[in-house]
Amino acid sequence: MNTFDDREAAFEAKFAHDEETKFKAEARANKKLGLWAADLLGKSGSDAESYAMTVISADFEEAGHDDVIRKVVADLGNKSDEATIRAKRRESLAAAKEELAGDS
Repeated sequence: MNTFDDREAAFEAKFAHDEETKFKAEARANKKLGLWAADLLGKSGSDAESYAMTVISADFEEAGHDDVIRKVVADLGNKSDEATIRAKRRESLAAAKEELAGDS
């Protein structure tokens, strides 16, 4: 293998790692958001965990996180507004990225 092939392989490996980390951060952020919403809905324990999993699953409906926001907005009704939910999602994503950075 020559230097060009080595560099190409390294870039591909870095891209794959970055994408995996991004996926993990998004899933972790959605779980955090789901647990926060579950608390507002009065859920705890396994019920809260189950609800958080439905929030994670909602992210597979379309690209981006608007599908997650729509689900949580609909589920919470008048318990929270969209702006607060979006802010909580951003906060959750920042915390998830920080946790993942600490794990490595």
